[in-house]
Amino acid sequence: QVHLVESGGGLVQTGGSLKLSCVYSGSIFNIRTMAWYRQAPGKERELVVAHSNGGEIIYGDSVKGRFTLIRENAKLTVHLQMNRLKPEDTAVYYCNFKSYDGDEYWGQGTQVTVSS
Repeated sequence: QVHLVESGGGLVQTGGSLKLSCVYSGSIFNIRTMAWYRQAPGKERELVVAHSNGGEIIYGDSVKGRFTLIRENAKLTVHLQMNRLKPEDTAVYYCNFKSYDGDEYWGQGTQVTVSS
């Protein structure tokens, strides 16, 4: 089992920055990818960034060049650094881990609101 807890969301103005954190615990030896997703009101959940165990990092088109995934393995934390935020970035952001066995784990989410 893997437990994920996000934090760091809040209200920020357009052009501002926020850094989200996902602290994980449990058995992660079988984890294949670590990722951030987001879901805006009335929209489907979408991938923000995914980091595979092999080192590949994939960013969603809408966040490329503005968002960065940062891993702090010693602190069992995965961060999402978000710069140049836009109102369309407003969403609940979720941390997501997937295992090689197909198990999937989600955090509770953290709200990010970008005012125009």
